[in-house]
Amino acid sequence: MTLCPIALAVGCKKCPAFTACPLKGVIGDYKKPEETHTKPHADKRG
Repeated sequence: MTLCPIALAVGCKKCPAFTACPLKGVIGDYKKPEETHTKPHADKRG
């Protein structure tokens, strides 16, 4: 739930305090990007 008035108005990323905000994921709308781990595909030759 977004409680921050700036996050409600324009979103966390547009806030001037975005980089220093410790609560952007708690009261703001910021979500951590998911880390995608790609496994290299082994060539199956036979």
